Amino acid sequence: MTQKNSFRIVSLPGDGIGPEVCREGARVLESCVKHAGKKLELVEMPLGGVALDAGKPALPDETRAALSGVDAVLLGAVGLPKYDGVPGDRRPEKGLLDLRKMLGVYANLRPVRAVEALIGASPLKEEIVRGTDLVVVRELLSDVYFGEPRGFDPDGKRAFNTMSYTEEEVRRVVKLAFEMARGRRKLVTSVDKANVLEASQLWRRVAKEVGADYPDVKLEHQYVDSCAMDLIKKPTRFDVVVTSNLFGDILTDEAAVLAGSIGLLPSASLGDGPGLYEPIHGSAPDIAGKGIANPLGTIASVAMMLRSSLGLPQEAERVDRAIERVLNDGHRTADLGGSVKTSQMGDYVCRALESD
Repeated sequence: MTQKNSFRIVSLPGDGIGPEVCREGARVLESCVKHAGKKLELVEMPLGGVALDAGKPALPDETRAALSGVDAVLLGAVGLPKYDGVPGDRRPEKGLLDLRKMLGVYANLRPVRAVEALIGASPLKEEIVRGTDLVVVRELLSDVYFGEPRGFDPDGKRAFNTMSYTEEEVRRVVKLAFEMARGRRKLVTSVDKANVLEASQLWRRVAKEVGADYPDVKLEHQYVDSCAMDLIKKPTRFDVVVTSNLFGDILTDEAAVLAGSIGLLPSASLGDGPGLYEPIHGSAPDIAGKGIANPLGTIASVAMMLRSSLGLPQEAERVDRAIERVLNDGHRTADLGGSVKTSQMGDYVCRALESD
């Protein structure tokens, strides 16, 4: 990656707790870029329900324009209860799907690691959780989220979605998973439902073809229901898990119990253009505005941005160390059984960065 002296980042705080956690992520990003001796232009734009509330599309034209030429995108969360049940084009989530498609981010990387300081935060036994260190590579631009046709019959009594994949869509994301595994423990678990779904049969065939090009990496296949069980029973056996859009969405929410809270998990969505970085949690409207949301998933997403899009791996490592130090010091937000506020957690991370 060519080193740059300045970066342009678009921040999309979105809905619910999105603005609260995005604010803390932006603070950490600004601190790290400054520490690296670089310049940062951070532009905030609307996405999701906040855009719909203003009478605009969920992904407004001005937001699309602002995304031109950016180095990366930081996202909070989208979704508001008042838009539940409305037509698809008037849902906040439509903005997120359009954003992913516009950026061409076809692979969503979701690391799940059990931090020693939080072993007790998981509802699972410590001996099961300890040592968990896996990455789920979720295909992001196909499956039922994008498949056509979709919709309702005219009488509203039947709804339908299309699960669809092409060879190329599977190949590119599986290849990325194998490349990642080469730098880890050299194990790829491809998750599908090939016993009943034709789309999964295609997925498995292509995964085998890609695997033949990586003789140094072991490939195993697992049905999604079996994988869901093993994530809870024996999570340490997984290294890199690659799966479809729908299955990846569900499995990573389940895997959050291994880390202790869904508020801790970051993600990076990568493709041929700028990367999109966001925590995997939703907008959590029930706690929005209370200042109690956990920003560590967003801050960890910033670390992934520093590493993958900005070419600042040392700064990414500083953020990772700062998060671990804060947790080791016993600071906990409400989701982890503590009383630390969102902004206070951001303060603790920034202080840890300053002392690194």
